[in-house]
Amino acid sequence: MTNHSELTQRLLAAARDAGADSADALVVQGTSTSVDVRMGALEQAERSESIDLGLRVILGQKQANVSSSDASDTTIVEMAERAVAMAREAPDDPYCGLADASDLAADWDIDALELSDATPEPTPESLQNDALAAEAAAQGVSGVSQVQQSTAAYGMRDIWLATSNGFSGGYRRTDRAISCVAIAGEGAAMERDYSGDSRIFQTDLRMPDEIGIEAAERAVERFGARKPPTGSYPVLFDERISSSLIGHLLAAANGSSIGRGASWLRERLGARVLPDGIDLIEDPHRPRATASRPFDGEGMPTRPRAIVQDGVLTGWTLDLATGRKLGMPSTGNAARGTSGPPNPATWNVALTQGDVTRTDLIRDMGTGLLVTSMIGSTINPNTGDYSRGAAGLWIENGEIAYPVNECTIAGSLPEMLRAIVPANDARTHLSRVVPSLLVSGMTLAGD
Repeated sequence: MTNHSELTQRLLAAARDAGADSADALVVQGTSTSVDVRMGALEQAERSESIDLGLRVILGQKQANVSSSDASDTTIVEMAERAVAMAREAPDDPYCGLADASDLAADWDIDALELSDATPEPTPESLQNDALAAEAAAQGVSGVSQVQQSTAAYGMRDIWLATSNGFSGGYRRTDRAISCVAIAGEGAAMERDYSGDSRIFQTDLRMPDEIGIEAAERAVERFGARKPPTGSYPVLFDERISSSLIGHLLAAANGSSIGRGASWLRERLGARVLPDGIDLIEDPHRPRATASRPFDGEGMPTRPRAIVQDGVLTGWTLDLATGRKLGMPSTGNAARGTSGPPNPATWNVALTQGDVTRTDLIRDMGTGLLVTSMIGSTINPNTGDYSRGAAGLWIENGEIAYPVNECTIAGSLPEMLRAIVPANDARTHLSRVVPSLLVSGMTLAGD
């Protein structure tokens, strides 16, 4: 088995020998297996095993990044020499550089995060059986004409990061997933929907037949869809897509966007961006959550923080470079792969849940649109103007009336977010825990 700590040290030594002032190295090694079935038979099976090496070198105020999938001594030397040569030709970046050694993460408890399932990797046969069970369950629902695809998958990754000023650490991640796509109707009248689940631990994964039935029922529910009326109506974002609204807020609060001046939040630090009493909390230490991690992509410690507290925006999401540009410390949010330098990204986030159910919100909204899927996106990053294609269910007098599609919903993100009404139906195992969200007075373009 590859010694990832030793491999990163070889990369750092090669960078030093090639003339780098400082460097960091990342190694990602993993396996993945996926099985697709269709019409009761195996359609495709894939398995991959890979190792990726990334090396970033810094010379003064210049930096360069190189990557490779070859861990041989010769390739490592060539990587370092190429990276240093590239850095010499790169433009100055006054904000690049490693963290101070005294700020680096230490003494984390990786076991407490539960990022890896120690049970044996599932066999291809067991994955196929899960996919077949989901497909059979979906096909057994009245109104389903076919199952487009049913998939079961497993993945495992070992990640190790080291820096030339003393940091070295790593961890393992596993994931297990089942998904199913069902179709109702025939020809031009077909409607499609899906269901799926992805977990770190096999024992947490929903049963395949439950996933298949949910995909089928969602597809049947959409059959016979038509365009809704045009006008101004309340819109309820279903829990499975409501996190996209919070995602737009997180993107606008990202240090890269703020540093470029391309964010509708750039002048709103300390201002109200969500309703009173609503928090948006980031917790990178939540057990069994896919975005948990003990340290970030620069070796900085991760820690819980309030991005929004009582509706007020409290800070930006920063790595070292964006923090230096904005005159602020890193928030421990550097994300990176082997092929590029760090960039700020959020980890697990959770929005305050409400005291009412989704059914209550449907009842209270009167007449409007329950959105269950969206396509396309037109978001103005500077103003927050929002427009997206949508499909879902039309609500009349507080009850579901008929399915709708081929419509557009539009509004202003700053106004939408300040007026959201959350339900209490968020799935707490997700990396973004966001319930269904009701927004009043959006513009619908339909018939």
